[in-house]
Amino acid sequence: MHTISVKNYEEMSYHGAKQIHDAVMEALEHKGCANIGLATGNTMLDLYQYLAKMFNAEKADLSGVHTWNLDEYAATEHSAVSREHPLSYWKYMHKNLFNRFLPKCGFKEENAHFPNPADTKSFDDALAAAGGLDFQLLGIGFNGHIAFNEPMPESMISARDFAVLPSRVIALKERTIETNAKLTAPGGTRNVVPRYAATMGMKQILQAKKILLLACFAEQEEPLRRMITDGKPTPELPASYLLTHPNSAIVYTADKIKLDSGL
Repeated sequence: MHTISVKNYEEMSYHGAKQIHDAVMEALEHKGCANIGLATGNTMLDLYQYLAKMFNAEKADLSGVHTWNLDEYAATEHSAVSREHPLSYWKYMHKNLFNRFLPKCGFKEENAHFPNPADTKSFDDALAAAGGLDFQLLGIGFNGHIAFNEPMPESMISARDFAVLPSRVIALKERTIETNAKLTAPGGTRNVVPRYAATMGMKQILQAKKILLLACFAEQEEPLRRMITDGKPTPELPASYLLTHPNSAIVYTADKIKLDSGL
């Protein structure tokens, strides 16, 4: 795992967009298709603007690109929120990325995949049949979660078993609900945030050929520092599993996150 310090949010956003762009173009060139895992949230807003501009400027053929979102909110343990829900990730992705692509790029609506709370196994099966992820974009929760794989005590699950958890529906931790209410809910309204979400599994994330995690909030410093200091994967800090991935990187903004140089 590599850590990279950049000056600010703008530089982080451009760096992330360029990494995704290059991974897509390389996969398209070598096999005619690309499987890209995408994340949501405020961290990714400018990145998606940059990414759309890059593809549009070169009139890239995106007809072979498949996107696989990390998660979707669930109204119940067995049903997704409606696409009109203010926090719907389907809505977020269309607003911030998919609808920005020029029609001539040929991105296909049916190639945008989201985990379905009613049948998360089908999501995993489809991703496996497609050959797995060429690239996975991640953020990190203030409690260290990636996607909505929330921390679990080692007394409940071993590090090995946590690493192979499949996509599934989970109940969100209180801190995650509070954070998402503050950062993404209209007016910071807590009761708008669903209590459940369908999340891509740790297994599917860690099988990606390349992983990039972006961090730009001061509150993310603590889990990042703990991860690097402890130096081992633990279900109590899901992001720590990037330590063992053969091609993973963390890019953080030095104006918000103060980590020792040379990490």
